[in-house]
Amino acid sequence: MGAPRFSVIVPVYNRRDEITDLCESLLAQTDKDFELVVVEDGSTDPCSDIVEDFATRGLNARYFYKDNEGRSIARNYGMEHARGSYFVFFDSDCVIPPAYFATVKAELATDCYGGPDAAHESFTDTQKAINYAMTAFLTTGGIRGGRIQLEKFVPRTFNMGYSREVYERVGGFREMFSEDIDMSTRIRQAGFSIALLRDAAVWHKRRVDFRKFLRQVYVFGMSRITLKLLYPDSLKLVHTLPALFVIGCALSILLASFVSPWWLLPLGLYFAAIFAGALVQTHSVRIAALAMPAAAIQLGGYGVGFIRAYVSKILLRRGRNVAEEVAIRKGK
Repeated sequence: MGAPRFSVIVPVYNRRDEITDLCESLLAQTDKDFELVVVEDGSTDPCSDIVEDFATRGLNARYFYKDNEGRSIARNYGMEHARGSYFVFFDSDCVIPPAYFATVKAELATDCYGGPDAAHESFTDTQKAINYAMTAFLTTGGIRGGRIQLEKFVPRTFNMGYSREVYERVGGFREMFSEDIDMSTRIRQAGFSIALLRDAAVWHKRRVDFRKFLRQVYVFGMSRITLKLLYPDSLKLVHTLPALFVIGCALSILLASFVSPWWLLPLGLYFAAIFAGALVQTHSVRIAALAMPAAAIQLGGYGVGFIRAYVSKILLRRGRNVAEEVAIRKGK
């Protein structure tokens, strides 16, 4: 049997339950023209037995263990050992719909692609609310694969693929936060084509509680400033909206406290719109109610991280400076 067309590369760190669900979904694919390359990044609770079990059940899967160096280095390790002509990246907390590879095969006509993420019906209400906060136009501007977008689509590694030729010319992922946005930017700058395959969605579990979600989006906000230092033209208005939300909330609360409670009305209308949008999409009052704090966490956490990094790295020039960012950009 010849090499498969697609090599699915998944870095794993202490995620046995997640890799089980991912493998189950890959085993159920209607198109089998792929291999799974699992790279265990120094886990203390490895999943080799799980991958080997699925291999005996018919899944074309290989397992590699390496010392802990980060998810980007693990992905690069996986690409070095991949056999396919096209590399596909999922996060370990993704579940893949049965027709995913059939859909990609039918629609793929570019060097690089990305797809949206969604919530499976089996996910908890909190996970569904977080998914809404991360995908709705009202909270993210549709930049993660929405039908209306405030920014050009950028593939992310929860659902992303590119050809071996891209890898050979552009190189691997850098070990940094938002490494997938960095990679997508480098791919575009190298002249390769990038497309959104809207029908090739994955079910993305994301964080299972609001505390972990807050930490995640806070880091996303900080990393957006790192990306600006690497690519000065990459920062768009849509990326600043969470920071403006934080500032607007603070001003509204101050004005409501010292001038008039009516200053809270815009916030009330905004969260009412989030509730209504989530209710229409999910048909669940509970999920719609949870979508409001999820949106507040998504915007507030990202916004605070963005503001802190902007003040520290750009205004005060502390931490990683511009020279270091340029060195990273040049691969030094």
